Order: sequence, then structure tokens, then C-alpha cells
Amino acid sequence: LMTVVNYSVQDTFGNNEFFWAGTQWFEEVLASERFHQALMRNLIFSAIVLAIEIPLGIAVALTMPKKGWGVSACLVTMSLPLLIPWNVVGTIWQVFGRGDIGLFGRAMNAIGWDYNYGQDPFDAWVTVILMDVWHWTSLVVLLAYAGLVSIPDAYYQAAKIDGASRWAVFRYIQFPKMGRVLQIAVLLRFMDSFMIYTEPFVVTGGGPGSSTTFLSIDLVKTAVGQFDLGPAAAMSIIYFLIVLLVSWVFFTVTTHATADKRS
Repeated sequence: LMTVVNYSVQDTFGNNEFFWAGTQWFEEVLASERFHQALMRNLIFSAIVLAIEIPLGIAVALTMPKKGWGVSACLVTMSLPLLIPWNVVGTIWQVFGRGDIGLFGRAMNAIGWDYNYGQDPFDAWVTVILMDVWHWTSLVVLLAYAGLVSIPDAYYQAAKIDGASRWAVFRYIQFPKMGRVLQIAVLLRFMDSFMIYTEPFVVTGGGPGSSTTFLSIDLVKTAVGQFDLGPAAAMSIIYFLIVLLVSWVFFTVTTHATADKRS
């Protein structure tokens, strides 16, 4: 961390010689159109996957059994995608989406969709989003399920006596009781999705063009590809501060909202 801070305020031409640069690299990064575009891609990607994974995870958790052998079977099944290394997930979907040998790619082409994630930006986005949904929805499912099974049976018995509908039970009992775990799920998924690197890099390499070049990929290209250590270090710190700030704001807002409901 201190090395990153050191590089972010200095310049070097090799031979371990450094020259003070001050805030030059931070100003350069913040004024860069390339940085703004990558940041916007990250925000759009995080918003899309959260909008899909949170409702889908809740829906799946609601259908899972609460007792019997099916509980273990469902929990193990839901855990499987989370056990796969990120680079392996990228490799799986790289093959899965190919139009010549991939099951998904061939299926899309068979129904008339000229699908090619290597050449079409929209197809690349569809592939990366589906890959993330497949990989991480299970985390939301497990957290939501943990919230559901912690609800005492007395709540359901009272709702049954009152003749509450299934929607009413979900709205007034299940969803409020899942509030805390869903807050954790959204925070974890936002941070993970906003910092995503390995999976899209393996599948698309940030392409076609720069359509799936997120901040993490752009950062690696700047640091390793171009060897611009000063701008890369400044971008790393800005990247970290954005994640920290957005997470803090979300946590503060949701915590206050929960407190207001209880009061």
C-alpha cells in the first residue's frame, strides 16, 4: 500500500530514481476520458447485476425447502458455483459462449441470433453479465435463505390465523426479516462486481474494442501494459476510495432507513 502511495506522487525513469510529481497523476487520471468511460462501465455493470441477482436470489431462496433432505441438497447445489476459481469461471464461459463449439453460442445462433461475444459489444456484455449472474447469485441465495430460516414459526402461525396472503407474508414478515442479510448481500455484490477483473478479462480481454474494459482491466493495462506506474498508482487509490465511499454511503443510508422503520 505504501509503495502505491509512493508511486502515486512521484515519477521515475528507472535506476530507482524518483522525482516528486505531487498531484500530477491524480489530476491526469481524473481528467482522463478513458477513466470516465471505464468508471461508467463499472457502474452500469454493477447496477445491472445487482438488479438481477438480488431479486433472483430472493426468489430462489423462497422456493428452497426449510426441512428434510432437500435442504442439504439445495445448499450444496447453491454452493457449487462459489467454489469454482474465478479464472476457471472465465474459461468455462469463454468456451460456453463460442459459436462453433459452445452450447450457449450454438443455441443462440440456432434461434437466429447472430451471437459473437468476440466481435459484438452487446453480445460481450450479455456474456459477462450472464457469467456473473451464474457465478454469484448463489451467494445472495444463501444469505437470503439464512435470513428466512431465522424467522420464528410464530410469525407464520399468526399470519395464517389472520388469513394473510402469500404476498402479505413476504411483504410484512419475510422481506423485513431479511433486511440485514440483504444489506450484506448488496454490499458484497456491489464491491465484488465493481472490482471484477479475472472473469471478463479471461472471456473478452476487455473487448471487443474497449466495450468491456472495466476500471480493473484498464488499471492493469496502464500498470503492466504501458508501465505507467505513476498514473496506475493514482488510479488504484482513486478506485479504492470510490469503492469505500459508495459502500459507506450505502451502508449509512440503509442503516438509517432500517432504524427509522423500527422507530
